[in-house]
Amino acid sequence: MLELKHVSFQVEDVNSTSKDIIKDINLTLEDHTFTAITGPNGGGKSTLAKLIMGIEKPTEGQILFNGTDITQLSISERANLGISFAFQQPVRFKGIKVKDLIRLSSKDKLSTADACEFLSKVGLCARDYINRDVDASLSGGELKRIEIATIIARNTPLSVFDEPEAGIDLWSFNNLIKVFEEMHDKKENSLIIISHQERILNIADEIVVIADGTVRTKGRKDDILPELLDTNGGCRFYQQQ
Repeated sequence: MLELKHVSFQVEDVNSTSKDIIKDINLTLEDHTFTAITGPNGGGKSTLAKLIMGIEKPTEGQILFNGTDITQLSISERANLGISFAFQQPVRFKGIKVKDLIRLSSKDKLSTADACEFLSKVGLCARDYINRDVDASLSGGELKRIEIATIIARNTPLSVFDEPEAGIDLWSFNNLIKVFEEMHDKKENSLIIISHQERILNIADEIVVIADGTVRTKGRKDDILPELLDTNGGCRFYQQQ
């Protein structure tokens, strides 16, 4: 279980004036649940994901993971407790090959065949990618799928994805949907996905709407999604911008 208690996050602007990005958020996410966090651009969604992973630290409040206070823990400490994170823009690792990255992620002595299996799950031809460097020679869609392969290999209790659809083509996006459905169908771990794509929202158990740094609404997908969509199938808060 992930719990956020009165979590706030502030930054200082160029005039040294404090600006509230996250404002007194209280949120409980149950185990084995797929939660989609959505809302308008600039509303605080990605910041909230970074607070969960420890990339940013809250200025106020507590974050608990399975009863442990992780508020001041480092990224590595949270990872060791069982939290994975996929960046909106995946990190490139010059000099590291794809198979080595997957092996490092799994913390197991994977064979090349095992590593190839994880690549196949995200729609990549293992033979073409297993010995590639994780560098600028890979496209955004390729990097995204390789990053997701590493998270599948880690198999942690909680995986957080920050806008996995960003910068990828339609074919890659369709494959990502299948991957998320498969991860969710196993019901072994929990997923948090930051997204405004209806197809991702539609396969979630719960939807949390974040706007202006606060939780505007939270509930079961079947209750929340109809309220977000207009008659043309677009999200209302995007239509209003």
